[in-house]
Amino acid sequence: MTFTTKALRALTHLSAPAWLLRRRLGPTFDRSVEAAIRDSESKHRGELVFAVEESLRIPALIRGTHPEERAREVFSILRVWDTTENNGVLIYMLLADRDVEIVADRGVNSRVPPGTWEDICRLMESAFREGRFEEGSAAGIAAIGAILTREYPASGANPNELPDALIRM
Repeated sequence: MTFTTKALRALTHLSAPAWLLRRRLGPTFDRSVEAAIRDSESKHRGELVFAVEESLRIPALIRGTHPEERAREVFSILRVWDTTENNGVLIYMLLADRDVEIVADRGVNSRVPPGTWEDICRLMESAFREGRFEEGSAAGIAAIGAILTREYPASGANPNELPDALIRM
C-alpha cells in the first residue's frame, strides 16, 4: 500500500464519525440482522455472528491493518471458534472501507469450496454499495445458512452457543 493510499484511507476512517456511519445502516438494521440469524440458526447446528465496525482506530491504521486481518482478530476476540462442532462463522463489516469479510472455523472451512466466502462477501458488498444494507445482510446470512444447513442440519437439541444480536465493535 502506497503512502498516498494509506493517507487517504486514514483520512476516510478519521473523518467519518461513528454516528454518521451507523445512521447509514438505518434504524431497523440491528433487529433485522438478529432476526435473520435466529431464523437461520433454527435450521442448522452452526453458529453465525455478525459484527460491524464503523472505522479502525489510529494504531490499526498506522499498521495498515487490512479488513481481512481485522476480521480474524474480531473472530478471536468474540471467540467464534469456541463452538462444540467448530462450526462458527463470523460476518465482519468494516463500514469505512465498505468491506465485508467472512471468517469460518476449521470445521466449516474444511467443508466449503474455495471462493465461496468471497462470493458471499461480494454479494453483500454489491447490495451495500446501493444502500441496501438490510437486504444485503439478509442475503449473506441466508447464503451462509444454506451451507450450514447442508453441512450441519438441525437435529434434536440445538444449543445457541454464540449471541444472535448484532455486535458493534
